[in-house]
Amino acid sequence: MTETLRHTPLYDHHVALGAKMVSFAGYEMPVQYADGILEEHRAVREDCGIFDVSHMGEFEVTGPDRNAFVNRIACNDVGAIGPGDVQYSAILNEDGTFIDDCTVYRYDDKIMLVVNAANRAKAWEHVVAQKKGTNIRLKDISDDVGLLAVQGPRAEAILKPLAGMSLEAIGYYRHTSGQIAERGCFISRTGYTGEDGFEIYCRAHDTVALWEAITGAGAKPIGLGARDSLRLEMGYALYGNDIDHTISPLEAGLGWIVKLDKGTRFIGSAALQAEKDRGVTRKLVGFKLLERGIPRHGYPVIAGGRQADIVRSGGQSPSLGIPIGTTLLPPAYAGIGSRFEVDCRGKLIPAEVVKRPFWTRGSVKKR
Repeated sequence: MTETLRHTPLYDHHVALGAKMVSFAGYEMPVQYADGILEEHRAVREDCGIFDVSHMGEFEVTGPDRNAFVNRIACNDVGAIGPGDVQYSAILNEDGTFIDDCTVYRYDDKIMLVVNAANRAKAWEHVVAQKKGTNIRLKDISDDVGLLAVQGPRAEAILKPLAGMSLEAIGYYRHTSGQIAERGCFISRTGYTGEDGFEIYCRAHDTVALWEAITGAGAKPIGLGARDSLRLEMGYALYGNDIDHTISPLEAGLGWIVKLDKGTRFIGSAALQAEKDRGVTRKLVGFKLLERGIPRHGYPVIAGGRQADIVRSGGQSPSLGIPIGTTLLPPAYAGIGSRFEVDCRGKLIPAEVVKRPFWTRGSVKKR
């Protein structure tokens, strides 16, 4: 049977721009435009690009018990942030492994959870199942929200003439409300590329007008292909590759988002405490190949003469000009400088564990 794919409000614009459209998380999305992935990657590193990420999921939590509820379903501590803050976190199962990673937006009177498009349905089902007798209201607002990501060293300069708010005042992992191109929205400063940039959340019917205004100001349309190569260079986790329902935050190097001492038992906390006490048996690492080859997702990884894992994320780094990737290795092989091999289509190519992020010269403003 033919899959029925959904479209974001910008579908017709992507097609008109000559985008190569692919199936992604139940949506038909642009993987690249006419200039190709390498040019789009370069545009974000050197100038400014705009991504249509309206397929992402947004859940709204209101009511007196909202903070306590989010603290129970997510592993980070929402009590450590205040209104106007954004926090990276994760929704886990009782085994302490990922249902999804997420960002948490705190407001004066509500919390918004932003989840991956591919996990929207299962994350929503899980969150709703935890409501029980809690005094909160949950609403999936995903279909009502348009979302654009504007990324690159010139992101602030591009948006500033269009903004009805002070962009300079928005710190890293902060958000505020206002207007862009005379459309009401709220805007945050996080990013998935290593460059400075903003996320613009708007009403779904305002998405086209905002896209036209921002591209008209000079931002280049960027597809999912360059989004993936940009995030790989930063070593950022991608669900389905670097993290999934079999991997814990401690194994993934994301122990900093696990707050076992926040005073609230959260789903998965017992499993993570036990794992922390006994020590992890594998660690997600970054690596580079030492000879020519492309480490693609799924290629076998050999350590100590046996298969230790697969390449989780991998490819040729456009910015660095070398093949890079991530994989899970036993602790004995996970130290910086450790050597192992990647089976690239039958050829064993030597690899070396390196520090993440791979790309360290980004314009991201950690203020």
